[in-house]
Amino acid sequence: MLLNCDLGESFGSWRMGLDEDVMPFLDQANVACGFHGGDPLTIEKTLKLAAEHGVSVGAHPAYPDLVGFGRRSMALSADELRSTLLYQIAAIDGMAKTVGVELQYVKPHGALYNDMMANPEVRKTVMQSVAAYAKPLTLMLQATSDTQKHESEATSLNLPLYFEAFADRCYDDDGRLLSRRKPGAVHDRDRMLAQVEQLARESTVTTVSGETLTLQVDSLCVHGDNAEGVQAIQEIRQLLADD
Repeated sequence: MLLNCDLGESFGSWRMGLDEDVMPFLDQANVACGFHGGDPLTIEKTLKLAAEHGVSVGAHPAYPDLVGFGRRSMALSADELRSTLLYQIAAIDGMAKTVGVELQYVKPHGALYNDMMANPEVRKTVMQSVAAYAKPLTLMLQATSDTQKHESEATSLNLPLYFEAFADRCYDDDGRLLSRRKPGAVHDRDRMLAQVEQLARESTVTTVSGETLTLQVDSLCVHGDNAEGVQAIQEIRQLLADD
């Protein structure tokens, strides 16, 4: 499994994440595009940091919601969503080229990611938008029990997919992430490491009700918002290397 992390989300004097500490342990950097976080200077610094460490770069587009950090759903038309996505992807692609990096993939952020997974029409628009971009890109979406369905949808567009799992989140029995409003939605360190080891060795997770769910996972999402998170990423990196 690859390791990916959401980065470049600082905005002006507001700081988010420990990007410099996290980047050396990653395979993939999901770079904010300015609509939920990230400003031009932050984006440029993040891309240079990825280049320095040989980390693959993905665009991390969102609904235009800086105030809500992209965590609020928005009722965009299909045309509005398509142009919103293409605008953000093109921004990261262009800036990446200036620092000698090639954009490889797209991972939607926050509410847009959740809406893409829950709403077939939103997912269709996202897939069509990424497939229509000026160069081939891979779309990252959540590994669930609907993986084959999502593969079929993407194949019709000649769109490659990465399926991702989450190191620190609890799953419901359908393979969705348990709502953060519910108890136990976010794992503590020990439970997180146990889930990562289970995914690495068995390609399964244990759901909130104790069921075993098989997941097809290409990349594992980790979070480096604080010193404890950075330490956890190092432990996950070592755990995957040992397996």
